[in-house]
Amino acid sequence: MTASSAIGDPAGFPGSVLASTVANAASVARRLATLTQQAGDGLISDSYAGLGAGLQTALVTAPAIAEQQAWQGNIAAVSGSMGVAQSALSQISTIASTFYADANNLNGLNLSEVDSIAASARDALAQVAGLLNSTNGASYVFAGQDSANPPVPDGDHILGSGFFQQIQAAVAALPGASASSTIAATLAVASSNTAGTSPFSAALSQPATALAALRPVVIGVGGQVVPAGILASGNSDIASGGTSTTGSYTRDILRALATLGSLSSAQSGSAGFSQLVADTRASLGGAISALNGDAGVLGNRQAALTAEAQTSAATVTALQAQLTTAQNVDMAATISKLTQTQTQLQASYQLISNTQSLSLLKYLGVTG
Repeated sequence: MTASSAIGDPAGFPGSVLASTVANAASVARRLATLTQQAGDGLISDSYAGLGAGLQTALVTAPAIAEQQAWQGNIAAVSGSMGVAQSALSQISTIASTFYADANNLNGLNLSEVDSIAASARDALAQVAGLLNSTNGASYVFAGQDSANPPVPDGDHILGSGFFQQIQAAVAALPGASASSTIAATLAVASSNTAGTSPFSAALSQPATALAALRPVVIGVGGQVVPAGILASGNSDIASGGTSTTGSYTRDILRALATLGSLSSAQSGSAGFSQLVADTRASLGGAISALNGDAGVLGNRQAALTAEAQTSAATVTALQAQLTTAQNVDMAATISKLTQTQTQLQASYQLISNTQSLSLLKYLGVTG
């Protein structure tokens, strides 16, 4: 056996050492790159594929967090409008209640009250029209799905509208017309969806069955569809009662204010005056009751949605903790490994440099 065959290829031996050393260094370099990325962004991996044992947790919790946050966003988006609507309804209820009480004075002998209450009622009619046009940002809160347009398009000039003028004409005919025919005429005007008569927008001047599709809703926690508002021209959850109602408490309130605003002291002695006032007061009382009921339901829904959003926020916090464990590195341990790996890589590079300087003579210990 020759010396050469005993020790292998004199030229290849150092080469095989070099190749192994280079491969090891490349592996260390890749590990260093991974640790550098982890130390930089705190993530185990920038893709699901690199999460290892945390993959299943990330696949479940990340979409769940996004879903919960979307529901929270939905609730936050309608919460402001619901608050504005409740405030406006409260003011309308107060206005209506004032005239419900004042109507008692119209049937007494104090004729001076008639003209004073009529003037106040006309002012209140314009005020209620303005409240029905309440906004939250750029959205009209009582317009439903048609939120970009005012529910009462000519609310600032409602005294010049066909709605008021037609009711005014019907009331003016009272000395020569019966109370029952006057009541029927004002009820017909207030119930009308005809353009030029209805004070509401075209979208809201529709039958109650059609209005149902315009009601604002929100997708709450769990994907539940929750009504989130009230339309200016129709009730939400509470039906209007009584025999003299349009079926909409806002229409009834507008009708009552327009009727009271059309009275004059000269009519107080006419036949049917007391009957008209009594019907108007009764209709107003029923409207106040239905309005307060609807406002109560809206308030309860808002409170429930707020509670759901709070529970959802707690759920997100818990899920984010799980996701953090699955996706994030232990930064202290990562920094320590990074330092060790940098040292190891430097040693590998030094070994490569030394290996490249080897010769067969140095390996055999031959000096000359």
